[in-house]
Amino acid sequence: MPERWTRAVLRYQPLVVTVWIAVLMMGLAASARLPGLLSNSFGVPGTESERARIMLERSFGERPDGTFTVVFRVAHPVDKPTQRALARRLKRAASTITGARDRPLRTGPGIVYGDIATALPIQEAKRHTDDLRGALVDPGGPAASVTGAPALQHDLDPIVSADLRRAELIAVPVALAVLVVLLGLSAAVLIPFLFAACTIAGALTIVYALARVTEMATYVTNLVVLVGLALAIDYSLLVVHRYREELARGGSREDAVARTMATAGRAVAFSGLAVAIGLGALLFVPVPFIRSLGVGGLTVPLVSLAGMATLQPVLLAHLGGAAVRPHSDGWWRLAAAVTRRPRVSLALGLAVLAAAAAGATTLGVTPGSISSIPGTSESVRGFELLRDRVGAGVIAPNQIVVDTGTPGAGRSGPARAAIVRLVDELIRDPEVLIVANGVRDPYVDPSGRHARVIVAARDDYGAAETRRLVRRIRHDLVPSARFPPGAIVAVGGAPPQGVDFLARSYGAFPWLVLAILAVMFVMLVRAFRSLVLPFQTVLLDLLSVAAAYGLLALVVEHGIGAGLLGVEQSGAVEAWVPIALFALLFGLSMDYEVFIVMPMREAWDAGANRSAAVTHGLVRTGRIVTAAAAIMVAVFSGFVAGRVPGLQQFGLGLALGVLIDATIVRLVVVPSLVYLGGRWSFWLPDRAAQLVRVAPSPLRGESETEAAPVGAASAGHGDESVTRRR
Repeated sequence: MPERWTRAVLRYQPLVVTVWIAVLMMGLAASARLPGLLSNSFGVPGTESERARIMLERSFGERPDGTFTVVFRVAHPVDKPTQRALARRLKRAASTITGARDRPLRTGPGIVYGDIATALPIQEAKRHTDDLRGALVDPGGPAASVTGAPALQHDLDPIVSADLRRAELIAVPVALAVLVVLLGLSAAVLIPFLFAACTIAGALTIVYALARVTEMATYVTNLVVLVGLALAIDYSLLVVHRYREELARGGSREDAVARTMATAGRAVAFSGLAVAIGLGALLFVPVPFIRSLGVGGLTVPLVSLAGMATLQPVLLAHLGGAAVRPHSDGWWRLAAAVTRRPRVSLALGLAVLAAAAAGATTLGVTPGSISSIPGTSESVRGFELLRDRVGAGVIAPNQIVVDTGTPGAGRSGPARAAIVRLVDELIRDPEVLIVANGVRDPYVDPSGRHARVIVAARDDYGAAETRRLVRRIRHDLVPSARFPPGAIVAVGGAPPQGVDFLARSYGAFPWLVLAILAVMFVMLVRAFRSLVLPFQTVLLDLLSVAAAYGLLALVVEHGIGAGLLGVEQSGAVEAWVPIALFALLFGLSMDYEVFIVMPMREAWDAGANRSAAVTHGLVRTGRIVTAAAAIMVAVFSGFVAGRVPGLQQFGLGLALGVLIDATIVRLVVVPSLVYLGGRWSFWLPDRAAQLVRVAPSPLRGESETEAAPVGAASAGHGDESVTRRR
């Protein structure tokens, strides 16, 4: 941050504090109202499943994700008086929702169940769950369980909120302990927490405003709070540590704040921009669920940068003073070990990363599973009844919708004959449990133009067997039914929606990876004034993310350590997790790269040889980077302590990725590569320098004798000399 800006901020401290107090208040209000606006919807615009949803909504007045299922436990399901009484209860409950319609009852062993169909989006439909439950109460009749997508989402919301509170109870004490160890018992420990609270509040305020006009995932709140806690505390910690170094040099507090923000503040701004780019890339994935995670995550670094430019200088000026603790001899010993045997260090580090990354080849993904929803809520009990008595696919069936193009053609004629042929083939499929079809409502719309076939699979909607069934229906069974020219057939419902979700998400994923790599490479060329170091960095980041994937696969798919970590072994990772992990981990890895390599670059520019430059970087930053990583691992472990499998997987992947990156990669592999590269590590030819508009870095010779303690240049991390204690 320019010194002029920082001094101006300090002159208007009352205004800055007032604005951030207002942001904090708005964030508290937003956090209370936000859950009601969120929902996990996996619809994908422009896909076949979305066309089917639109046809169902327009012609049949219902949406698959807005349909409730009511399950009655009865002793004699086929008893006609019992069925008539339950049908009346179902109709009475449906009347509580404008436009809702009850559907015919069906039976299973010991149960009777039926649907209440609405045309409401899931985030609106879920609000009627309690009304339905109240209307279904009948003291003299069988108990009713309301389930289906809206009810499951309604009951998931408090679980997600409780998981967030549990995560905070884990993350905050650990972060506090690390800060006390690093900063001592002083008021400075409060700065990262105050900064984090304001950052999270600002981000939640923005998310709340966006959630009122667009779909946002239920997981966004947890993402914003925990990622915001980790990033904001880390950024503030790095700046507080630098401010103490500046105070030790002498001068006024205002001068120390200005110098701190011009050096460490600028480095944090670079790191925040890297995280923003990684998360911002999710906006280009053509899937609303993943985009909403990108939007929510992107607000965190952006608000952090705004807070770093305004709030952080004010907090430093009032709370940041204390003595700087000396560097530990352990960092000198690590640097000596790496520079004495760089090839061995590099080989060992790469071997560990490669071994962990090998597991990534087995990583399987799933669009999700109703069976994995935690808790013992009424909606979960209702689903379990259906799953155990009938089949898991009943609650989220395939919907094959046919637009014949002609009124009445859905009841008779060539299109009807094709539907009959399709039904005959579906019945023969071993994965099909139930096929529902007819020539009256709810299978044909009032005009007779549109018809549908409801197909329940034997397995859950996200199971591999169900996805294969969807592909058979689309690519084999529908074409072989020989629909007449002009007829439009769309296969929708939750299972096809999951297939389209996977196809669109992972069709865009390679482009997302390439875009992030390209932008990060250019940013690092500017930061390091080198062509070699950025190239090494992006390759190592890819390897460390692959290692996180591999370890995640071992836990989630193979159950290795799952019980110890409290993570559910589900056989596959939820599809959004690897994509969000890559975007966030790649941005976070830039933090440690910048804070460790920049002092090496500065020492080299100051005339040090490669051994002294590497030593300077490790000793100068090792303690602070390790503390920052410990806080991040603790915060991300809060996800793992929850009960929602997708968030558990996301948190575990983040914790493993940060741990790998901050230890093996940044403390062993990177210093070894910089040492072995020698002068080539810091080379930037004239033409490349002109393209990125920085000063060139020509090759220079170096002495192999040990240099004297190095004073770092002022570009990124200050000018304190690192001298060894004797």
